[in-house]
Amino acid sequence: MNRGNRKSKLVSVASLLLLAVLSGCSTVQIGRDFDVKAFEEIAGMADMSKAQVRDLLGAPKSTGVAVEKDGSRLVEWVYFYGSGQLPSMSDTNFKMLEIRFNQAGMMQSYNWSSSQ
Repeated sequence: MNRGNRKSKLVSVASLLLLAVLSGCSTVQIGRDFDVKAFEEIAGMADMSKAQVRDLLGAPKSTGVAVEKDGSRLVEWVYFYGSGQLPSMSDTNFKMLEIRFNQAGMMQSYNWSSSQ
């Protein structure tokens, strides 16, 4: 995935968190929670189509295109979830899952990151 694209996504998510901080709410939550370990168990057992991923995780929070070094283009779905207590942002939790599909609509690869 293009580093600039990932940085842009992280900046967008950070901006949403900052906006929530400035709004004075006691708890902030963005995205929809998901279980990465359950996804990995299922994804590791079989090829998954877009429809199967959507059934498991719901609609993605954002979509885009990942261009590989060899020039191949993959459809990318992004899921993210963040939460924390304001104003100190104690107990902050953030995770992101990026799933890439080939042109036939089958999962090609995925990666995830988490604050925990």
